[in-house]
This record gives sequence, C-alpha cells and structure tokens, in this order.
Amino acid sequence: MRNMKKILACLAATMMLCATATACSGGASSSVAETEAPTEATTEEETTEAETEATTEEEGNAVEVGGDSDVTFEEAKDAASGQAYLAIVDGQWWIQYWGSSTADGYMLSYDAGVVDITGNGDYTVSVTADTNGFRYDTTGDVNDQYVPQGLSFMSVMIKDGETKFPGAVITINSIVVDGNEIAMTAKNYTSSDDGQETRSNIFNPYVNALPEDARSTEGNVYGNDTDYSAQIVDTADFSEWTTVEVNFTVSGLEGDAAPAEEGADSAAEDETAESAAEDEAAESAAE
Repeated sequence: MRNMKKILACLAATMMLCATATACSGGASSSVAETEAPTEATTEEETTEAETEATTEEEGNAVEVGGDSDVTFEEAKDAASGQAYLAIVDGQWWIQYWGSSTADGYMLSYDAGVVDITGNGDYTVSVTADTNGFRYDTTGDVNDQYVPQGLSFMSVMIKDGETKFPGAVITINSIVVDGNEIAMTAKNYTSSDDGQETRSNIFNPYVNALPEDARSTEGNVYGNDTDYSAQIVDTADFSEWTTVEVNFTVSGLEGDAAPAEEGADSAAEDETAESAAEDEAAESAAE
C-alpha cells in the first residue's frame, strides 16, 4: 500500500512538471508572435513611405487643381554666365526678374527667354506672366491671372559680359509689349554698373547722366550727347502688360565667333602638334 502511494505521488509530480513546461512553451511562442507583428507593421510603413517619396520626386513641380487633375509648372530659367536675359520690374516693385529663379521676383522666371551669346548677331530676350507658375505664385490658383502694371526698371543684361565679351555693344532694335511694337524715345547705349554684367538700360530712372563707360556702335558716348538715354521708352506703354520681348544686336566682338569653350585651346594645340608630327614624319620618309 505504501508503495502504491509513492507511485501515485511520483505520477502526480511528473504531471505537474509537464503542465508547467507546456505553459512556458506556449508563453514563449506568444512572445515571439508579439515581437514579429510590430516588425512586419514597421516594414509596411517604411515601404509606403519610400513609395510616397518616389511618387513625389516623379511629380516634380506638379500641383493639384480642383482635386481632379495635375498641372505642371513651366521650367524656371536661371541665366548662366555668357547668357543674356531681360531684367524687368513692375510699377509696384513686386513682379520682377533678375535672371534668377530664386532671387527677388522669381515669378517671371517661368519660360523666361534667356539666350546664349555666341558671337556678333541678333538675339531676343523676353519675360511672360502667361504661365501656370506665375499664376500660381501670384494668386495661388493656376486658373486665375494677375496682370503686372507699370514699369520701374528694364534692361537687357549679359551675365559676366564684361569679362566674357569685353567691348561688346548692345543695340536695341525693337521692344514688343503683348504683341505690339512700341516706340523708342531715344537711343540706347551699353555699359556696366558693376564691372561684371554688361547691360543696356531701357528704363532706368536712377541714371540721369551717361556713365563713363557708355558706348555704342558709333564708339564711346559722352555725357553731352543727348541722343542717348537710360530711359528710352514711355512707361505709359506699360500700364498693363503680360509678355515683353526685346530684340537686339550684339556687335564689337573680335573675330565674330563664339567664345571658346573650356578645353578648346588645348584641343587646338593638340591638333597643331599632331599635324606638325605628321609633316615631320612625311619629310623623313621622303628623304
């Protein structure tokens, strides 16, 4: 009888140990499951975030209009060294363009007519308020239109023109406002106010006397020559405007050739050396 009790006690102890082990095993499995679940959720969130960033990059400058469609902004132009652009400021000193898409007055940088100066010849620069980018930046709605009014400043500029094209002369041929050519009240001249950018003032009320470096196709322009002025238009022609275009001629560049590109001199020297070597080889073979 005593042996039987001992056996039963042993069996009971064994069953308790098994139950405890099973409980521990179940707890461990639950813990693993709980750990894996947040990891999977985090992975899904990271994937969604990455997809969102990729979509944003692809959309670029697109903006949502009315929740139904996307409208893409036009390219914002920055004048590079050796390029000409039309600097302009409206009557309120709000709407401006200075050859930059980030500086004051960037609203007119969209589709701005910026041109490479490649030598003596005819060129055109322009600005326009008839763009989605301008409308959105000025009104917050690409379907609305703000119309610039008045004129505070206007000039044809060549970035780094004084060093890239020394002695260049800009002659204004015509000025067109919203498709209509306007009259010029005086002759324009070429100069620089900072020794870097070459300019030809079309309307600059801050200059009342010809600068010392004023020049034209006729040579240097002196202060007593009243045919030339820094204000060659009537601001009444700019009471309201959307698109302004200036046609001009660049002259005075030596050789009437495009400025040498970087490495062009080296390439020319290499070709000369190679040609000389070929001639020398030919002479040796003839001997």
